[in-house]
Amino acid sequence: MSESTFLQFEDEPDADVPQVAAALDDEVAYSPWRVLVTDDDQDVHETTEFALLGLHILGQPLELLHAYSAEECIQVLKTQKNIAVVLLDVVMETEDAGLKVVERIRNELGLHQLRIVLRTGQPGQTPEFETISQYDINDYKTKSELTRGKLFATLTTAMRSYDQLNRLELSRQGLEKIIQASTRFIADQGMQSFAEGVITQIAGLLGIAPEGVVCASAEHADAGSLQRNTVTVIAAAGNCRHWMDSTLDEIEDAHIVESLNQALKEQKTLVHRQSVTLYFAGNAGSNFAAHIAADIPLREVDRRLLEVFCTNISLCANNVALFNRLHELAYTDSLVRLPNRFASLETLRNRMETGALEGQVLVKFDIDQFAQANETLGHAYGDSLLQALVGRLNAQFGKTCALGRLGGNTFSILGPHRDVTAESVLSVFDAPFETANMTRRLSASIGLVRFDEAMPRSAEEFLEFALVGLKRAKSQGLGRAAWFTRELGNDAKERSSLLQGLHKAVDMSHLFLVFQPKVEVQSERVIGLEALLRWRDESGNMVSPDRFIPVAEQSGLIVAMGLWVLQSAIETLTQLSQAGFDDIQMGVNVSVVQLEHPEFMPEIKRILANSSIKANQLELEITESIAILGVDRVVALLEAIGALGIGLAIDDFGTGFSSLSYIDRLPADRIKIDRSFIKKLDGDPRAARLARLIIPMGHQLGMKVVAEGVETATQLAALKEMGCDEVQGYYYGKPMLYNDLLLWLQEHRHPQTQQQLPAN
Repeated sequence: MSESTFLQFEDEPDADVPQVAAALDDEVAYSPWRVLVTDDDQDVHETTEFALLGLHILGQPLELLHAYSAEECIQVLKTQKNIAVVLLDVVMETEDAGLKVVERIRNELGLHQLRIVLRTGQPGQTPEFETISQYDINDYKTKSELTRGKLFATLTTAMRSYDQLNRLELSRQGLEKIIQASTRFIADQGMQSFAEGVITQIAGLLGIAPEGVVCASAEHADAGSLQRNTVTVIAAAGNCRHWMDSTLDEIEDAHIVESLNQALKEQKTLVHRQSVTLYFAGNAGSNFAAHIAADIPLREVDRRLLEVFCTNISLCANNVALFNRLHELAYTDSLVRLPNRFASLETLRNRMETGALEGQVLVKFDIDQFAQANETLGHAYGDSLLQALVGRLNAQFGKTCALGRLGGNTFSILGPHRDVTAESVLSVFDAPFETANMTRRLSASIGLVRFDEAMPRSAEEFLEFALVGLKRAKSQGLGRAAWFTRELGNDAKERSSLLQGLHKAVDMSHLFLVFQPKVEVQSERVIGLEALLRWRDESGNMVSPDRFIPVAEQSGLIVAMGLWVLQSAIETLTQLSQAGFDDIQMGVNVSVVQLEHPEFMPEIKRILANSSIKANQLELEITESIAILGVDRVVALLEAIGALGIGLAIDDFGTGFSSLSYIDRLPADRIKIDRSFIKKLDGDPRAARLARLIIPMGHQLGMKVVAEGVETATQLAALKEMGCDEVQGYYYGKPMLYNDLLLWLQEHRHPQTQQQLPAN
């Protein structure tokens, strides 16, 4: 579009505007500032060019480029480099064409150093304050303002800003390169790799090929007392490569030998006519030097660059040492000096990638009852045992196998199947261990897996397969070994899937309680209930408690589940009391895992305190497996529970391995005969004989005896004749949901003979 207003020159004098400076050094070539004039009026281009004719800004000439539309401006910026300033018309094809160009320059082209000066011949068309605040521009002028002097001032300010931004960007890029180089050095493992990197960097710095370069290391050499035989070549290139790992005495070139020795002895960089020997100070006296044979004399600028390089590369050398130490800490077990779990997995990954696991066996084992030895004899003794064990492992497997400490008292062995067998690993424990003036026999549980048979998809899965074998070995007793099989793997996957489903069931409230009545034998009165946990999966199928309860116990999920069961059972008792059944006792099964948890007792107290039921309306049922905690601990725990007024019952009596003296010490109120004995009362005289023994024994111990799983009249009659106190089973009622239970209780109510619960 045509403009009515053009640049004016007569408004102000030109005295302050630098002319074509005769003082400029004609022998020096100055790169020009590039300015892109964008306007749809040809007269503006000509006037601008005339106004800037002969001007130098900050000592550099100007080069004008021209664009006559917004799109042409963008194309020029795409194809031309190093444009410093755009003098941009606001109104061209459209009233805001220039503003749209600004957005494209910043966002589409990403030219953030480029300076933009908006010009308009229509003042007031676009508000000045709004434009400057909303758009990334550097100045906003009307064309009438841009006289020769003002145009010079505007461009000078813009050029200075452009130059400073470019310098900042170059500094950023330089810093980025330094960081990248340092990272590369630090990531290299070992001083040799680091020195080879130094060779490449020095050669690039000087613009020469990495030929004739030697790096030498002088470890623990003091200044002024350097001995030649302490200096070793750690990296070399070109025609010096054959000196790698040689001592300095073995190098035939006297100049190289003398230069390296002098640099290391005097601890300084030496610059000769056609060579340079750089000195680098390392950690703890581990210093090194690099000799570079240059074909041309070094310039002063190169010497200064090398000085800077020396300073920075010394820091890198220290970082290499630090990295090596951190790597050792991260991948090596500090006690037994074996690769740790991370390193062992890395070994498995590397060998799997290279196909080196064919014919290999992986072992995962841990020492049986090691925790008890640690607690009894102290951790120092336990550490000495582990060190003694590793000594045997190295002696037997160290030459052909990869050993690792996976954590605690768990170790791994990876090696060929001819060397790694269950027998070879077990043999490590044949002889007793003598350490700290003590002799002790150890045993281990061992899981083994053959790579060729298991075909794991990852290193983690390979190790997991060995763990599956280890768990099977542990289930068989102490000092046992078990091989991973597909059947074991499928079982482990099923348990894992079951655990995932169980977590989901807890989160989505798919678990629920059913209640089975307990009936007094003589009066046939309902005196109690047992709360039983059930799980219906998402498909609507019931999952047997025999399947999911062991999984919950092994995973620790039983703690949260047990707390929910206890809370729900108490709530059910409250509902029954409100329905008129306030004389019923509720039995709740409690696992060893729950009893061990430190919050078990506080949670029971909290639940009871927040409910309206009496403590003697709750009975906790435990199994003989609680003996694993130790008799003193169990007795103390049960006495604390009994002190609250809560009843205690020994569940599944007769299926465990506890001694009678152990049972005699337990402060229990009831013994529940396991259903396996009751089932045989219909015809097996031996079962009847056992029941006849258990019932009077329970009475002698001051406990009531409950028979579980009573299903027939014959069983009930036999138990009644033996003097059994209480029964529960399908003969009276199956486990029921609350609503069904309420109807059942109403049908079996005997108001004339209400049971009185024991007082607190």
